[in-house]
Amino acid sequence: MSVSPAFRRQLEGYSLTTAEILYHLPDHPHLLQTFVWQHHDLFPEFPELRRFLAFWQETLDGPLHSVKVAHSRLIKPAELRTVSGEFRLH
Repeated sequence: MSVSPAFRRQLEGYSLTTAEILYHLPDHPHLLQTFVWQHHDLFPEFPELRRFLAFWQETLDGPLHSVKVAHSRLIKPAELRTVSGEFRLH
């Protein structure tokens, strides 16, 4: 049985990371545009995001204004609580 590469990365500590990137439009520097980036990355170093931002700064014309980052661990300890009732159907 094979495990998907995405699941394996989650077990290695990668979590879903979303970055809202605001950047200046090259032709109209007074205007801001939004780009949303989403990938599995390692908290708190974010090597994938840092690599992407380095690529952006080296390759793309729109200078960065700001980057807002959110992440969520997809594999977490389970939440357990007791149930005081039982329901049966049929």
